[in-house]
Amino acid sequence: MDKNQKYVITINRELGSGGRTVGRKLAEKLNVAFYDKALINELKKKFQLDTEQIEKLKSGKGDWWREFINSAMYMGQGMNEMWYYQRMTGQEGYLVTSSDMFKMDKEILTQVAAEDSCVIAGRNGFSVFADHPNHLSILIQAPLEHRIQRIMSKQQLSREEAEKVIKKVDEMRENYVKKYSGTSRYDTRNYDLVINMEGKTEDEAVELILQYIG
Repeated sequence: MDKNQKYVITINRELGSGGRTVGRKLAEKLNVAFYDKALINELKKKFQLDTEQIEKLKSGKGDWWREFINSAMYMGQGMNEMWYYQRMTGQEGYLVTSSDMFKMDKEILTQVAAEDSCVIAGRNGFSVFADHPNHLSILIQAPLEHRIQRIMSKQQLSREEAEKVIKKVDEMRENYVKKYSGTSRYDTRNYDLVINMEGKTEDEAVELILQYIG
């Protein structure tokens, strides 16, 4: 990666690994923009769904997710796994698929990367920017126990609750990545750099990345 040219760094991370924090701190060190939840917010504005609904829709194995809590209407017995989303503005309802979500994700990602150098934390960034001429792809991992303890602390959950959250999110993210990239998010061949967070702080991980960049 050439820091003297416009670049994009994508960080894929396991829930509870600290990868998002690494991405944010890396962006601060490089003095570039960091994008993560802002992407979800753009999706939220476009489809007027909340974050949980978007995450469910994007991770669905089929094109249609089975439920849009409080913001969708089921339109008949013969429409298996199909829901119409009706805008709260009263406009005519329209179909929203996980494909729509992926397209919007890709649209936002490519748009922000075209503006200036940036760091993007997102589970399909490595695929979206696979052909980018100045792209660094990073995977942040951590042992399960590390992840459990971090989630317990940050979200004030019991061990059992934290384990369930990690299992659920891992499955949702893997489904999404496999569907739209044709590969596994755990396949290290998708990344230039893989960091195991065991025994490392987020700041130490950032320094490793900076050393790698040179």
